[in-house]
Amino acid sequence: MPLTISPSSTSIISQRPNLGFFKNRGTGPAFIKLPKSNNNGNVGSGGLVIFASNGANNRQALEVVFEPFEEVKKELLLVPTEPNASLARQKYTDESVAAINEQINVEYNVSYVYHAMYAYFDRDNVALKGFAKFFKESSAEERGHAEKLMEYQSKRGGRVKLQSMLMPCSEFDHAEKGDALHAMELALALEKLNNEKLLNLHKTANENNDVHLVDYIESEYLNEQVESIRKISEYVAQLRRIGPGHGVWHFDQMLLNDTAGVAA
Repeated sequence: MPLTISPSSTSIISQRPNLGFFKNRGTGPAFIKLPKSNNNGNVGSGGLVIFASNGANNRQALEVVFEPFEEVKKELLLVPTEPNASLARQKYTDESVAAINEQINVEYNVSYVYHAMYAYFDRDNVALKGFAKFFKESSAEERGHAEKLMEYQSKRGGRVKLQSMLMPCSEFDHAEKGDALHAMELALALEKLNNEKLLNLHKTANENNDVHLVDYIESEYLNEQVESIRKISEYVAQLRRIGPGHGVWHFDQMLLNDTAGVAA
């Protein structure tokens, strides 16, 4: 456990070497006394006493006691000896490991569907290059999310177990809506589903008191997911306004020239 000394205390120690902060109690425990300073910066009485003690009898009221060689024993007993066991894993439950593997599968499946959309709009008889570009970038982004989760799994000492994926739909034409609107509505549904899965992962982390996993999901995924939902919602609203026809080509050009924003 490192001892952190504030800059003011460090300044006091360096400027007043004869104050006797470091004391020796002979056979008793060694201790460091950090003085209090009053409002004008002068050293006053009192302060915090921190002991490095080897026994419970040396504990005194209002003192911070850390017994490293005693407290580390329980952690030493938890270090695995099995050849296939993770050495890094700590407070990372089987439920969290399984939830991460499930989310990896979700991200790969969404990426797979977006890749199918890219292939559809890149056809010579569809030729909406802007939509093709958008869905190709979206596919790569979701695949990147899966890879980040795999890296996190390994970092925490979990084991990545890839699961099977279903073959995605390859046709996205729609008699009433048209293919562009139909595909974008499907993308919106996928982003909302992905968000639900991330919230379930967050819930699992909370239930298992996994503070690090909670922070990771919140900082790396949830805000980005909400922004993606918002962006695609706007695309759906705009495509509904213009309807199928010539307006779709102009929207496609907007996507192609990156004037519509970023990928989902």
